Amino acid sequence: MSAERMYQCILSPLVTEKATVMSEKGQYAFRVAMDASKPEIKQAVEGLFGVNVLAVNTLVMKGKAKRFKGRPGQRSDWKKAMVRLADGQSIDLTTGLS
Repeated sequence: MSAERMYQCILSPLVTEKATVMSEKGQYAFRVAMDASKPEIKQAVEGLFGVNVLAVNTLVMKGKAKRFKGRPGQRSDWKKAMVRLADGQSIDLTTGLS
């Protein structure tokens, strides 16, 4: 997999309360491309962060119906991936990728 596709696959880390609790157990959450498959996500995380991935779980977050200036609108759907790492490995999300 090319480095360009790795960066297209993993869009951003998710930093929420739930994701922070998961990171203490060796699991990390990422926002990924809608067309990214589980093997692609695994390769991208291993290639970008230099860790060993044991499992990848994905789900599609459906966009909410919201109002914008009084008019109804729809937020876009997006895909979330939860990645479980091997014991003793971690990802430091506070530092950027080089």
